Amino acid sequence: MNAFMPNFDLDRDTQLPPPKWEGLTEIDQAIRENRLMEYRIKKSWADPWGRKLTIAVLVVIGIGFAFLAGASFGLW
Repeated sequence: MNAFMPNFDLDRDTQLPPPKWEGLTEIDQAIRENRLMEYRIKKSWADPWGRKLTIAVLVVIGIGFAFLAGASFGLW
């Protein structure tokens, strides 16, 4: 009785290492240093549309808090 038995140990030695993804090294380093959120914020702020969207969302949130604060003080 013959069984197919792959030789995984020999296959690992003969395979070439996977190519390095040069574009992802910064993300990989950010994950290793546990600063992924800082990386995302910096990348978003560097993008003009991301910066405009961030400012617009913060303005809307600020207006919402100002409205709620004014309503709680009875200004309107």
